Amino acid sequence: MVLDYIALGILVFVVLVMFYGIIVIHDIPYEIAKHRNHPHQDAIHVAGWVSLFTLHVLWPFLWIWATVYRPDRGWGFNHRLDKDEDEIKTLKQELAALQARMNTLEQTDK
Repeated sequence: MVLDYIALGILVFVVLVMFYGIIVIHDIPYEIAKHRNHPHQDAIHVAGWVSLFTLHVLWPFLWIWATVYRPDRGWGFNHRLDKDEDEIKTLKQELAALQARMNTLEQTDK
């Protein structure tokens, strides 16, 4: 009789752990999006709940959607590199213009 109650308690405990475990697992993409300050974090959170009711069919896509965005480089891998290259090119042009101006000022002082 006592073992029946212990087995029932273990069964209830396992069911509760599985229930809350599934909820925690489905919320991982939202937590990633929140940590990365994703612009669509609310949509990812809602889609995670929809995925919970569709047996996590959408969940892998939500994971990808949440991890693709990074605040420092945006949506892609080369986004920041292209921006840096353009910035370097602009700075080189400005430096060349300043050097030419300095040369003309030095020649007028002589």
